[in-house]
Amino acid sequence: MDSAERKPTLKDVAALCGVSVISASRVMRDAPNVSDSLREKVEAAALSIGYQRNRIAGSLRGQATELIVVIVPSMSNHVFPNIVDGIDDALKGSQLRLVLGMTKYDQAGEEAILRDMLTWNPAGVILSGLEHSDATKDMLAHFSGPVIEVMDCDGDAIDMAVGVSMADAGVVIAQHLVARGYRRIGYVGAWGERPVRSRKRRLSFEAELARLDCPIVTSVILDEASSLASGAAGLRTLLARNLNLDAVFFANDDLALGALFYCQAQGISVPRELALAGYNGLDLCQSISPRLTTIATPRTQMGHLAGQLARSRIEGHDRPAERIIRMETQLIEGETT
Repeated sequence: MDSAERKPTLKDVAALCGVSVISASRVMRDAPNVSDSLREKVEAAALSIGYQRNRIAGSLRGQATELIVVIVPSMSNHVFPNIVDGIDDALKGSQLRLVLGMTKYDQAGEEAILRDMLTWNPAGVILSGLEHSDATKDMLAHFSGPVIEVMDCDGDAIDMAVGVSMADAGVVIAQHLVARGYRRIGYVGAWGERPVRSRKRRLSFEAELARLDCPIVTSVILDEASSLASGAAGLRTLLARNLNLDAVFFANDDLALGALFYCQAQGISVPRELALAGYNGLDLCQSISPRLTTIATPRTQMGHLAGQLARSRIEGHDRPAERIIRMETQLIEGETT
C-alpha cells in the first residue's frame, strides 16, 4: 500500500510528538495518572495525522466492523427519524447495522461524537449537512470508508452527498407568497440558526423577496430549539413589533404549527389576517385544519438512497460519477396562505 494511503498507527503518533509508544497508548486508552501536558501533546498529534484508536480487539483489529455511523442533530421531531428509517431500510438483508449519535446542531458535539465512533472502526459514515468543523473534515478525509452527507446539496461533498436545494426552497416559498398577494412578510427561525441549511434557505428567501420588489419586513431567530412553543413565541415577538405583517415564513413545520395554534388561541384568522408557511412537509400538517402550506422534502427516500450508496461502496462497487445527488422538493399549497 502506498504510504500516502496507509492508515496512521500509534507508532506514528508517538514519533510525531516525541514520546514512547507506551505513553501514547496510555493516552489513547484514557489510562489514569496521565499528565494534562502529555495528553494534550498526544491528542494533538493523533488529530493532526488522523489516527483513531481501534476499540475492536483481537483478530478484528485494523479491520472494518459492520457498523454504519449515523450522526444527526436530533430525534425529537419527525425529520431525522425519517432519515434514519430510510437508512435502516436500505441496510436490510446485509450484515451492516447502524449506530446513532446526536449533535443538537453543535459542530463541536459532532466532532466529539465522530472521534469517539471512529474508534470502533466503522465501515461507513452518514452525517447531516455539508458544513462541519475543520477537525471533523480532517477525520473524514483520513477515513477509508464511504462518507455520505444528507439533507443538503448546496455546497461541496467530502465524498458523496444526497440532499435537496435549500436555495431553491427559499425561492419557491418567496414566489408563492408574493404570487398570493402578500407584501409585508416576516420570518421566524430557531436553534440560533446553527443549522446552516436553514440560514441558506432564509437568505435565499430574502434575496428572492428583494428581487420581487417585496423586501422582507422583519425576522427573528430564536436561540431555543424548534418546537410548537418556540413557534408561538416567535410569532408573538413579530406581532408585538406592530409592523402590519400579512405573512410569515417559518424555518420548519414545528414552528409554523406552533404559530398556527397561537393564532387560533388569539382569534387571528389564518390566512385572512395572517398567512403562515413552513418547511419539511410533515404528515401532521395535512391532517389539521387549516392545512399548512409547506415545502415537502423526501426524507425517507433521502435516507434510503444514502444507505444504498454506503452499502454499495462497502460491498466493493465504485462510487457513482455524480458525487452530489439532488432530490426534488414539493410545494404543498395548503389553506394557511
